[in-house]
Amino acid sequence: MLVLGLALAVVVGLSLGLLGGGGSILTVPIFVYVIGYGAKQSVAMSLPVVGTTSLVGALSHWRAGNVNLRAALLFGAIAMVGSFTGARVATFLSGETQLALLAIVMLAAAVGMFRRRDDGGEAQQQRETPTAMGLLAIAGFGVGLLTGLVGIGGGFLAVPALVVIAGLPMKRAVGTSLVVIAMNTASGLLGYLGRVPIAWGFGALFTAMAILGTLLGSYLVRFVSQRALRRSFAVFLVIIGAYMLYRNVGAH
Repeated sequence: MLVLGLALAVVVGLSLGLLGGGGSILTVPIFVYVIGYGAKQSVAMSLPVVGTTSLVGALSHWRAGNVNLRAALLFGAIAMVGSFTGARVATFLSGETQLALLAIVMLAAAVGMFRRRDDGGEAQQQRETPTAMGLLAIAGFGVGLLTGLVGIGGGFLAVPALVVIAGLPMKRAVGTSLVVIAMNTASGLLGYLGRVPIAWGFGALFTAMAILGTLLGSYLVRFVSQRALRRSFAVFLVIIGAYMLYRNVGAH
């Protein structure tokens, strides 16, 4: 099972590098159902894995010109506050409630991505008005809060927010979201330290394999059309969200 878990770590990296999110949604189930860690420990351990892997992916996107640093710093700084807060609040929620909440938000994000019209590629106008930046800050806190509550990087919400609110093209939103995830998960981890045990050795090995996947995904993203990337991202959210909702609501 250890070998399978490490192989799946590559899939986690691919999802981060290619889709700009979703990695931690895979990481927690892998830790729980494949490796055998407890749920709370898995949530905490997923944060440094996804954060480190996202940072590596962000560097690749930076070299390709697919990172908006101003949006990343604004979104990420506010998200860090929300993430730390969410990690502290998480102890008051059951595991089933946390995962069901995550599934619902994922499905809502997928609907938004499906309904969004084609923006004509890179021609989409970037928005940096005070109103847009204010909305981006609010979205950042919400993404961060969710990270702390359920142990995910938040890319599946950060990408739509960066596209819809900040007006970033899809590929640039993906790269920018990786910077946000790295900041977000670091703050969430601080909120969990001292409360749950973390297997740092295995986490480092898992992270190394995920980084390989992220580098591959970051390379492949340039060959995928924005529309195909957006639709595949939405399909990914629907599949994982529906499965999690079934496991935590429909099966009880």
